[in-house]
Amino acid sequence: METTALKKLRNFNKLMGALHLVQGIAMLFLATRVIQKIGEFSPVITQNFLAFNEQTRSLELASKELFKLPFGILVAAFLLISALAHALISIPNKTNAIYNADLQKGINRFRWFEYALSSSVMIVLISTLFGIYDIASLVLIFIVNASMNLFGLVMEQLNSGTTKGKINWGPFVWGSIAGIAPWIAIVLYMVGNGNYASVPWFVWAIVGTYFVAFNTFPINMILQYKSVGKWKNYLYGERTYIVLSLVAKSILAWLVLFGAMQP
Repeated sequence: METTALKKLRNFNKLMGALHLVQGIAMLFLATRVIQKIGEFSPVITQNFLAFNEQTRSLELASKELFKLPFGILVAAFLLISALAHALISIPNKTNAIYNADLQKGINRFRWFEYALSSSVMIVLISTLFGIYDIASLVLIFIVNASMNLFGLVMEQLNSGTTKGKINWGPFVWGSIAGIAPWIAIVLYMVGNGNYASVPWFVWAIVGTYFVAFNTFPINMILQYKSVGKWKNYLYGERTYIVLSLVAKSILAWLVLFGAMQP
């Protein structure tokens, strides 16, 4: 890889980080200072458990309130996490050198760790919009989504330096299965009442946007490992990941934020 290409990628990361940062600060400002309804939207997270009923002499399902989720602040958080990740790989010379060395091996560990955190926060917030308030369900959704992204890291580590015809697609398959799991839970909640006409517009927008975004990331990986066209150069796929991340997170952030403003 040419030094010039890596310098351009470093500047590109700085630009993308700045765009994430600006949006994150704007979200934080709107949620805490401008739009009161966003600040007030705090889903109550609950814990379900079995309790003994003295009257019926049986164990019955019960629940208790744990805390209120600071929704607006967390919307800003997943953008700020991305901004921090871009800053980490583009500003300090030490971490940028690690980033560049990894790229030459066809790996970007920073990407997958950042995705594991930021996208998991995002999917948890989307889950609460559909009524998933149980702490156990949200923790599982977070961990499964994080695992999906870490499978992406394993995919790159396992296939580093591997020729085109000998790619091990196992991590890709298992990661795809893990990635579907949170959306099975969300769809079950979404279709629970059966009255689709009452589902707000932003709900369908979120589902559609995420469906497209969900599929563009694995498609980018497939194109990389199949060495299709410009994707023969790992840096091209890296830039594509960066653009997809910005577009997906920006659209979903604003949709989720507007969703929180709905009745």
